Amino acid sequence: MNTDPILFWNETALEANRISHSTKLDSGTLGPTQSSRTLAIIHLAMYDAYAKAKGNINLPAYLPSLPAAPAGVSPAAAVAGAAFQTLTVLYPSQFTYFNTRFNEAKNDLSINQGISEVVLTSSINFGRSVGTLMLADRQSDPSSADYNYTAPSDKKYYHRPTPDNIKQGYHGPLYGKNAKCFAVTNRHSLGTPPLPGDPAYTTALRQVRGKGVAPELMGTVPNGIATRNIDETVMGVYWGYDGANLLGTPPRLYNQIVRKIAEAKGNNTDDNARLFALVNVALGDAGILAWEQKYVHNLWRPVVGVREHDQSTGSLQHTNPSDNLNNDCDTHWMPFGAPNSNVIGRNSTPPFPAYPSGHATFGAAAFQMVRLFYDVTADGPDHLFDGLSFVSDEMNGVTTDNNGIVRPRHERKFSDGLWQMMEENGLSRIYLGVHWSFDAFALDANGKMDVRKNLGGVDLGLKIAEDIFNGGKNLGLKKSTV
Repeated sequence: MNTDPILFWNETALEANRISHSTKLDSGTLGPTQSSRTLAIIHLAMYDAYAKAKGNINLPAYLPSLPAAPAGVSPAAAVAGAAFQTLTVLYPSQFTYFNTRFNEAKNDLSINQGISEVVLTSSINFGRSVGTLMLADRQSDPSSADYNYTAPSDKKYYHRPTPDNIKQGYHGPLYGKNAKCFAVTNRHSLGTPPLPGDPAYTTALRQVRGKGVAPELMGTVPNGIATRNIDETVMGVYWGYDGANLLGTPPRLYNQIVRKIAEAKGNNTDDNARLFALVNVALGDAGILAWEQKYVHNLWRPVVGVREHDQSTGSLQHTNPSDNLNNDCDTHWMPFGAPNSNVIGRNSTPPFPAYPSGHATFGAAAFQMVRLFYDVTADGPDHLFDGLSFVSDEMNGVTTDNNGIVRPRHERKFSDGLWQMMEENGLSRIYLGVHWSFDAFALDANGKMDVRKNLGGVDLGLKIAEDIFNGGKNLGLKKSTV
């Protein structure tokens, strides 16, 4: 086994995420909001068990009033107890898998590391008690169910179910509003996105109309509007992980990338306990605040916005008759869609409002946290991925597209580091046709990412990471009061 207990149990948690989105058995862990919440709970429990066992002033506990660690405690065994307790409660259908991993960890500690049965048992029990307290701390979190939610309006610009899946429902309409945050000191919000009549909206509309269109409709894109090239098609799919069968959700993807960096940097267990807690708590708060903002602004997705751009289109009570459509309207437009990997069927548009992009918020929160952890504070390219490469599970030579065709393995190097990843991750959603560019960030004169404008998911994710990192005084984690 991997002798670093944080990496061992992080790997276990990511596998649980992958499996849960394939079997759909553990409903409380599904979707981007619940999977980010679940990973935050697991990593906070591991962090607190480890920090308390170590008694290191540089690793202050997250929860107040934790029990005292037993004499001679094994930090690694305490981590195993905390991970096992949270994983088995959150993913009950996967108990057999967790038990196998738990026994593997116990055998390593007793046989290879020579920890006595008495110390092993007391340390595991201590970790399990920490896990129980962490679960109790989050027991009032709302689910992502729609609670018979009804969209507030069928007027233009408001989110509605997609025309090819009108019964798709709504993911997390009350989750962001009602969930308490994990570690931010402020419930960060965003400015209002551009709306029709604003040149920024027109630019975004024309961009997604050409760059995000379904492949079979690419020939319908008017002259003068750029269409998606092969690099952009690959980028859209590469960053997918839309709860796909055998792949899981975006928080799993970002954790996979963080693992590459942590291993390359030669992190010790102190480093990994703190890094993975910080990253996953940032993802947890990103899931809360992005979904709060989504249902505040309630902006429609491109699949509705492009089709109903003309004032003569839309619901009966909100139209003005016309015989000549606005040229930026295409009543039959459809997106490439979020990849429905390893399943035969159409790609899709997610069941929640567009602004801000959850992908962009998650990615910026995770990657900026890693940058801060390694003392990168200036906006712009970094060197944290130098000498490294990554293969997305969307394009690993095994995963199939929605027609059952295996996608080729594609390895990426990201010369501009995590900053490049933030931008590509945000842009990828345009190339799938499921987001407007401003859902991720403002664009500069060259069409590149322009941050610190209080617009889009990247700005929100940056705020979340910086708030948590600085609010923790660069040492550990502080519980949110908001």
